[in-house]
Amino acid sequence: MTELATRPYRSALYIPGSKERALEKAKGLACDAILFDLEDAVAPDEKTKARGLLQEVLAQGGYGNRAKIVRVNGFDTEWGRDDVAAFVGADIDGLLLPKVESAEMVEALAQAIPDVPLWAMMETPLGMLNAAEIAAHPRMAGFVMGTNDLAKELNTRFRADRLPMMGGLHLCLIAAKAYGIVVLDGVYNAFKDEEGLKAECEQGRDMGFDGKTLIHPAQLAVANAAFAPAEAEIDLAQRQIAAFEEAEAKGEGVAVVDGKIVENLHIVTARATLAKHEAIQAMG
Repeated sequence: MTELATRPYRSALYIPGSKERALEKAKGLACDAILFDLEDAVAPDEKTKARGLLQEVLAQGGYGNRAKIVRVNGFDTEWGRDDVAAFVGADIDGLLLPKVESAEMVEALAQAIPDVPLWAMMETPLGMLNAAEIAAHPRMAGFVMGTNDLAKELNTRFRADRLPMMGGLHLCLIAAKAYGIVVLDGVYNAFKDEEGLKAECEQGRDMGFDGKTLIHPAQLAVANAAFAPAEAEIDLAQRQIAAFEEAEAKGEGVAVVDGKIVENLHIVTARATLAKHEAIQAMG
């Protein structure tokens, strides 16, 4: 079973580690996860200060059931290893490394910090090609798609359907599903475009992503709704389970619901749907 069995990841909000007010405000936001960012969202001359501030804030607590994931700077920068060392023993749920391209990069992170779930930013062509070996690392807990960087590396033009980067997205999705780890879709940049965000969330959900990374609190409600089971899905799951159990009691291996065959594989999906719904309800 993956961590998704006990914790939803519908919405993962980036919060700059240098912004004290934003860090405080995040304690009351309806996000499933917070990506505390020490990388892209923090200017070079603010990185050391941001690291210290984030240490203090996380030590104080107050983030409830939200998953707390820290995005550090890469080991190819002057801040990366100090970032990782600062959170050894901290109350966090994951450490996110940018621009992961190989299992060796994951192992270097694993050697630098024990007992913390590791996450990988998947945002380069080489990362896409090596997605399976990255997902297979025993400490790997989740992928976060870095679609802005990926688009830059691929030299693609913007399209609402994201067709130019579908190959990379699917490689990471397949690898994540193969190894039972969380996989989060990339950000939607136009944070005031609710309809565009909704469409991209629905696309990501239908592809199989577990949730969406977000850049603004205004995007939370749309992502939470898109990646939660709809009432119709919950109802269908309950009826499928009831019908299948009734069929089993009669010694039959299949049931029929709404004119469609229901087998054991459908029950696995139905139970997962109900478990996700229960986990979301538990978030409060």
